[in-house]
Amino acid sequence: MSHNSQTLSQASTQADKSVLLEVCVDTIDGLIAAVEGGADRIELCSALSLGGLTPSVGFMQQAATFGIPVYPLIRPRHGGFHYSTAELDTIKRDIDAAAACSLPGVVIGACTSAGHLDTKVLTDLIRHAGPMNITLHRAFDLVPDQQDALETAIELGFSRILTSGGAKTAMDGMEAISALAYAAKNRISIMPGSGIQPSNVASFLATLPITEIHASCSSPQMDEAGKISELGFLSGPAKQTNADVVRAMISEINKT
Repeated sequence: MSHNSQTLSQASTQADKSVLLEVCVDTIDGLIAAVEGGADRIELCSALSLGGLTPSVGFMQQAATFGIPVYPLIRPRHGGFHYSTAELDTIKRDIDAAAACSLPGVVIGACTSAGHLDTKVLTDLIRHAGPMNITLHRAFDLVPDQQDALETAIELGFSRILTSGGAKTAMDGMEAISALAYAAKNRISIMPGSGIQPSNVASFLATLPITEIHASCSSPQMDEAGKISELGFLSGPAKQTNADVVRAMISEINKT
């Protein structure tokens, strides 16, 4: 089955349960909270404070035991998405690790130095992933022409695009996300993400033809003062997925 066929199949199975909620997590406690709260799918990461990096193999192995679809983010470093040959080798090895853990999908992205989707690299990575389901991550938000990149993503065989519409938050990018969702015409899933919360998710559900949505469902954690922050072991305010926030998000989704 092609990646796009898998997307349409997934969309049809979601028809009786409104919109699928994907929750991104970067700790085992966050994963436990997401599953406890009722998340439909997990994007598994490390370092969400940096936009998310590849999770460890141990974390992938743990996540594989939770009985929920888990897609690890494959991003070997912070920063942009133009990768060297050595970095691409790392990405392939991480895809292999996810496959070895029997995870059903991965989240990838790569751009040229000019910011366009790197079709050569992405074709190679998708081929390397074999039967795994593939999400295009927010590297998409850097492209100079979103409609052109949408068509490229469809041609490459991605199942979905995670996007904020090129803006800092999905609310700010609502107009662009709407244009993408309507242009997609069910050929690929457009999955809004970045800053989506129970207080604003209804805006997306009421106006966009979407079948899935992405959020961290996190809440602030108690500040860790002293040497933990002073010595650089903490990057910004600590946040973690909260089961109650996941439940509140699902409650809002189910109202539609």
